[in-house]
Amino acid sequence: MYRYDQYDQRIVDERVAQYRDQTRRYLAGELSDDEFRPLRLQNGLYIQRQAPMLRVAIPYGLLASRQLRKLAEIARKFDRGYAHFSTRQNIQYNWPRLEDTPDILAELASVEMHAIQTSGNCIRNITTDQFAGVAPDEVVDPRALAEILRQWSTFHPEFAALPRKFKIAVNGAQSDRAVVRVHDIGLEFLRNEAGELVVKVWVGGGLGRTPIIGQVIHDALPWQHVITYCEAILRVYNRYGRRDNAYKARIKILVKALGIEAFKHQVEEEWAFSKDGPGTLTQAELDRVSAYFVPHAYDKLADCDPDFNEKAATHPAFAAWLKRCTHPHKVPGYRAVTLSLKKTGIAPGDATADQMDIVANLADQYSFGELRVSHEQNLILADVKLSALFDLWQTARAAGLATPNIGLLTDIICCPGGDFCSLANAKSIPIAQAIQERFDNLDFLFDLGDIELNISGCMNSCGHHHVGHIGILGVDKDGSEWYQISLGGSQGNETTLASVIGRAFAAADVPDVISKIIDVYVEQREGDEPFIDVVRRLGLDPFKARVYGAPATAKKELANV
Repeated sequence: MYRYDQYDQRIVDERVAQYRDQTRRYLAGELSDDEFRPLRLQNGLYIQRQAPMLRVAIPYGLLASRQLRKLAEIARKFDRGYAHFSTRQNIQYNWPRLEDTPDILAELASVEMHAIQTSGNCIRNITTDQFAGVAPDEVVDPRALAEILRQWSTFHPEFAALPRKFKIAVNGAQSDRAVVRVHDIGLEFLRNEAGELVVKVWVGGGLGRTPIIGQVIHDALPWQHVITYCEAILRVYNRYGRRDNAYKARIKILVKALGIEAFKHQVEEEWAFSKDGPGTLTQAELDRVSAYFVPHAYDKLADCDPDFNEKAATHPAFAAWLKRCTHPHKVPGYRAVTLSLKKTGIAPGDATADQMDIVANLADQYSFGELRVSHEQNLILADVKLSALFDLWQTARAAGLATPNIGLLTDIICCPGGDFCSLANAKSIPIAQAIQERFDNLDFLFDLGDIELNISGCMNSCGHHHVGHIGILGVDKDGSEWYQISLGGSQGNETTLASVIGRAFAAADVPDVISKIIDVYVEQREGDEPFIDVVRRLGLDPFKARVYGAPATAKKELANV
């Protein structure tokens, strides 16, 4: 993985010193709230409902074990012994004291981490596939280019005050596990017929108040131009994006208003000034950064192990975990492992300091000292030997990290919601927990198969409810918390946006509503037909009829029969 050089470390250390003095002046009354606000936001510090929240960057979701141990130490020393992994492959502390935040940033800097550009109207954390580098369907490992983009975007003076926040995702596999189609810029790295590395560039995607699937602005951009082309897109956005209305300030609104062809024309005109200029990437630069992401020293193994087969055959719980929580690896004899942060009764994405230490130990013991964070809010050990899976499972199970529900109904994506976030209209965590408790039956979950359920506490869609097979949105209704249900969303190569089924529900009704939706699926599926396929085949009407009951006219007709 990438390691800071002397310039990286100096920049981060200087930022910590700068922020320490800014915080001192604010606490001394020398800076007003309005003056301090942009300074703290530049360092990832929000003021939430009950306490500050500090968001720490995990570039493209990759962590070293020593970094995870430091995150655990910070949770114990400066928070309440836990932290929250977010859908942006970041980690958030919900209870730090403001006066401690400079010390937290100094601790982070000691292990090559920071909270820079995790907030504000700038280019946020670059995200990618959690299986980058090991997925069998990978065309190219995108992490080197993600790191190049991170270096380019960090402290970029031209893009430090954009109309709104800006999110970039990259993907290098046949399956889009980075959801590039719902980002401001989505970059799909692939190879053309000649075997050359090119980029399909998506622009204008996003969720939030106005969910939009992005459009392709370039089919096959030579990789050397990825920075200059992104700069051209951002310059057009910076020039013409709205600043008079925060709800209409995202690039998706600009692209929609102009139309993709007119927007592309503007970008191409802008790009003409920088194409083939100093910002053009060279093979030498790509090779320099790629050297940090060379394959590990894998053992030469068979993709079959008799002892492993025996344990899988004689331990049903282990076999269930293998099915849902382990994934194919491009190297024979290895698997990628997802450690579930979705145990029933625990807020989705939360991990205790003790759990983080255990995962760090597992990474050292079984996965070359590295781990990943997924946008589904789980942790991944990407390089585990087949022969080590049983021992790893036993340790993870004892730590509450081996719930075999990955991809199932209780593997819920969930934002912190009204328990913490000052923007939220309603709480998210209690809804997630109520659904987990209602469906806390692994046999039933396995029978249902893949169902993605996402929950957001407000229209900002931090829980990605728009692309959930089932989406739940918290809304304010006359000062009370209500929940809107949508169906039919999906992510990946066939990204679709969900449709709202009707009027919202009180919190206490939500588990019953989900149960009725699942009942329709069970009754109407054909064989092993997945939930999302049934929704697409039937449409919303059968689900609406079950949830809301038969229309009044139909009830009268039935009564007369």
